[in-house]
Amino acid sequence: MNHQLIRRILLRVIEVECLFMVFPAFTALLYREFYEMSVYLGIGGAVYLICHVVSKFIKVADPKIFYAKEGFVTVAFSWILLGAVGALPFFVTREIPNYIDALFETVSGFTTTGSTILLDVEAMSHASLLWRSFTHWVGGMGVLVFILAIQPLSGNYDMHIMRAESPGYSAQKLSPRMRDSASALYLIYLIMTFLLIIFLCLEGMPVFDSVCHAFGTAGTGGFGVKGDSIESYSMICKITITVFMLLFGVNFNFYYLMVTGKIKDAFKIEEVRWYLIIYLAATAFVTIDIIKNGIYTNAGKAILDSSFQTASIMTTTGFSTADFCLWPGFSQAILVVLMFIGACTGSTGGGIKVSRILAGFKLIRNETELSLHPQRIKPLYLEGRKLNERTTNTLKVYMTAFIFIFTLSVLIVSMDDFDLVTSFTAVAATINNIGPGLSLVGPTGNFSGFSYLSKLVLIFDMLAGRLEIFPMLVIFTRKVWRRGA
Repeated sequence: MNHQLIRRILLRVIEVECLFMVFPAFTALLYREFYEMSVYLGIGGAVYLICHVVSKFIKVADPKIFYAKEGFVTVAFSWILLGAVGALPFFVTREIPNYIDALFETVSGFTTTGSTILLDVEAMSHASLLWRSFTHWVGGMGVLVFILAIQPLSGNYDMHIMRAESPGYSAQKLSPRMRDSASALYLIYLIMTFLLIIFLCLEGMPVFDSVCHAFGTAGTGGFGVKGDSIESYSMICKITITVFMLLFGVNFNFYYLMVTGKIKDAFKIEEVRWYLIIYLAATAFVTIDIIKNGIYTNAGKAILDSSFQTASIMTTTGFSTADFCLWPGFSQAILVVLMFIGACTGSTGGGIKVSRILAGFKLIRNETELSLHPQRIKPLYLEGRKLNERTTNTLKVYMTAFIFIFTLSVLIVSMDDFDLVTSFTAVAATINNIGPGLSLVGPTGNFSGFSYLSKLVLIFDMLAGRLEIFPMLVIFTRKVWRRGA
């Protein structure tokens, strides 16, 4: 294990995070929040200086010794430290007076989960509201991907880092050079975010609100600036956010192929087709259910809210225009299923991912046929490529680990003695990076009532969900820490 190189990369990650604190500090200056401005500048400057000085004393013997395990460990600890340092402004300003709560809020931001412990979000300063939403934007594509985009690391280990941070994404599909791949991703991401800000401003949303909601939509995070999330904004704003939530839930390979002129190849992506089919079917079923049960008498309003909420849940954004805890059980069940399905691989969304669901169904079908015809050999294909044994084994291990972590988390969180729906959906909302769940953690509730132990478990779930489990599991393996390993 190349510990010195890992430490140097971790310090660079924190330095970049400290530079990001300039944005909330500038926001505080605009709104004359001078105390908050001094806190963000003070913490950012002090931590940056410490990291910069410490990095000068770290001597890396061989920068070429960097393999998959170093990549996993680097990514896991990078995200843990991002939350630990990013929580400091909330804690120091006393806007979130408990550090565990501040850590929960920050990790929820960076992992684009959107679950909150805040009782009154509108009481936050503009600086902290922007910081919350900006963590979504940074975490959506990944801070290490951002670093690779602006300054590639020396040595041949960019691929290990990018695969660990975005494990469902194949960098070779975009460009032979990692810097080109990362830059292409972030350029598309930046342009789409900028377009959303412009559209929301033109539609009457205040500039500050537009920026925060664009960050939350782009990162599929869901932190808002009002207690009712998106409900109080105009219908056209809701429609625009619905469309962009769906767009950010699409595999970014699709956009890359589009802008490089490979339009036919873009529309051959099987995952994107099924992503849209599942969304449209879920929206139709929810709309029919809430109208049939008398929840809505206005069909237009029913279509608007159902299309918004299914997009919000499936893309794991977490914005809300209605309290879906009041919807019929069938509609709630559909939303819970969408929590687990999630968005596309290679998007900013969370969940298990549509591609894994597709692969899982194909595996089930294949195993069923093999039970009838044991001698028959039928290869599996996804996106036109044959799934090899290693890929299918990884899928099986991922699903097994997911179920194990989910079950254990539900058991621990249940010790807080909330109702089962609250405990179950709290874990589902965090491990799938959704934000709101049902019952006490629904769109009108929050996570403040959980014990510190439960919050720490949910923090781990958010990190495991965002990094797709393996990086967080790797740091608990004995072999990684064994001297000389």
